[in-house]
Amino acid sequence: MKIHREGYASLVLVLIFLLLVNIGLYYINTNKYLHLFLGLASFGFFLFILNFFRNPIRNASINDNHVIAPSDGKLVVIEEVYESEILKTNCIQLSIFMSPLNVHKQWYPINGTVSYSKYHPGKYLVAWHPKSSTENERTTIVIDGKNNTRILYRQIAGAVARRICNYAKENTEVNQSKEAGFIKFGSRVDVFVPKDSKINVKIGDTIIGCKTILAHLN
Repeated sequence: MKIHREGYASLVLVLIFLLLVNIGLYYINTNKYLHLFLGLASFGFFLFILNFFRNPIRNASINDNHVIAPSDGKLVVIEEVYESEILKTNCIQLSIFMSPLNVHKQWYPINGTVSYSKYHPGKYLVAWHPKSSTENERTTIVIDGKNNTRILYRQIAGAVARRICNYAKENTEVNQSKEAGFIKFGSRVDVFVPKDSKINVKIGDTIIGCKTILAHLN
């Protein structure tokens, strides 16, 4: 299993912490069953963290008319909204909730040029809260695609997530197979597409980043 580079430091710290706890218990308690239980629990916890930082390599079926999912997760919102930060127009918002068991890297949803990339400090409401899209710590990225199409997506921190890694740099060209970022632990990604797009998913669908087609652009 390939491990994402964002996980290296976290994995080392977790491993050191677990070793210190187990060594400390060895010297202050002689109960071998307690040592065995703690050892197995520590091993299971480390495997969980290791699994969280897995880094699958996926290649999108490149198509300028497709908006692909930027992340794994479950589709929890499809609604028409007014995007007030940068697009200043009505859009269809599609929101993907990621549990700690999902892959947490992101891919670019369309091919084009990054025209806007901004970090916003904020709260840490649970990721499925309606106000998390505008009040939580987040990044906003806009990609200018073909035929004057602009797609906006947001990486949103959740109640557990405390670090958003955004690789989108303004004025750089990107494509749907390229890695766009990583969010540590439970979180959410919102995608805003033109309101005349043909939506290809429904609420409750299991979404696969870099693979699931969220919408067809008109």
